[in-house]
Amino acid sequence: MAALPLDVPLEYVRLGLRFDRLEHGFVDAYTGDRRIRAQVDDEPAPTPQGLRDQARALLGELDVAGLPADRAEFLRGQLTGLECTARKMSGEPVAFLDEVASYFQVRLTLGDPADYAAAHAELDALLPGSAPLAERYAAHRRREECPPQRLSDAVHALSSALRDRVRGAYGLPEVETVRYEVVTDKPWSGFNYYEGDYRSRVAINADLPHRLGQLPHLVAHESYPGHHTEHCRKEQGLVERAARLEHTVFLVNTPECLMAEGLADLGVQASIGAGWGPWAADVLGDLGLRFDGHLAERVAAAVAPLNRVRQDAAVLLHDRGADADEVAAFIQQWSLVSAERARQQLRFLTHPLWRAYTTTYVEGFDLLSTWLDARPAGQPVADRFVRLLDEPLTPAAVTRELQAA
Repeated sequence: MAALPLDVPLEYVRLGLRFDRLEHGFVDAYTGDRRIRAQVDDEPAPTPQGLRDQARALLGELDVAGLPADRAEFLRGQLTGLECTARKMSGEPVAFLDEVASYFQVRLTLGDPADYAAAHAELDALLPGSAPLAERYAAHRRREECPPQRLSDAVHALSSALRDRVRGAYGLPEVETVRYEVVTDKPWSGFNYYEGDYRSRVAINADLPHRLGQLPHLVAHESYPGHHTEHCRKEQGLVERAARLEHTVFLVNTPECLMAEGLADLGVQASIGAGWGPWAADVLGDLGLRFDGHLAERVAAAVAPLNRVRQDAAVLLHDRGADADEVAAFIQQWSLVSAERARQQLRFLTHPLWRAYTTTYVEGFDLLSTWLDARPAGQPVADRFVRLLDEPLTPAAVTRELQAA
């Protein structure tokens, strides 16, 4: 009697949950049947070698699983990332650039210092004065800092205003909600913990100063129309309506992360667009929090090319053999940040779980912003962006669309 074919989506979910037993936090969100998680928790402790073999076996089953092409492609990308993670966990040597390619379906190259120098020149014109540019930029950032005691008020005001925009442009389940909390001692500035049933908890790291001109991006990224919105719409559409079980688990260091971070970093562009600076200044001005929205928007555009510096730092550190002091100096030079901020970035770049993750922001934003700009003539941004919220797209699929355009 022939054996029944494996339920690949179900086994993928179980495999992802097993990874979380070896590295807590590997499962970013799980909204599926609690009994499945309980069963995995009751299993013998997994080993990296065992997880590697399970990922390879599931990859081999995909071609005979009878799944729609887009579903199979999504799972193939996810399982490829998991197989690489398991090899890393077991101590097998994996070159950093190969690691990133396996996780996120992109090949890294170093940025051009000439582009960074041009960004410095543009910033220099926006922030006139005789002091060194790094000092003038630091002074500008300090002028925009949100008083710590007003951070919660500012976040909630922006969240409410963005939520109204997103409900109108994209739609959200009536019962969705986000609650915010302030935390410390984390390697990131903000984090979305999606809890299922259209609820998110967003943690904001108080160890880092938060600028009024940056807060709209943070709230858009974590909530509206970023991570919270994506989780809600995929739970409602892919999970509840289409019964795609694989979308009940969200796993770190897989292609879906690059897609999620790229779309979240496009949050302000997709919800407000040009003029977001004055818009945010009006929202926060009602709280008595003042900043120059026009200047904030122009400065953000000027420094955007410097976003790639942190990815260069990861490549220098993990591929080119540079030491931590050398990389910190590189970050300071080109990102125009303090030694303390450079060390904070290094903390993220050297974290065992997060060391490759910077690529999701850098390459994710570049890929998806290019794709968003390449939409057919006359198509509204919302009509294009909603595909990122609703469809199981992969970086490889988006790249193919761009090549075919």
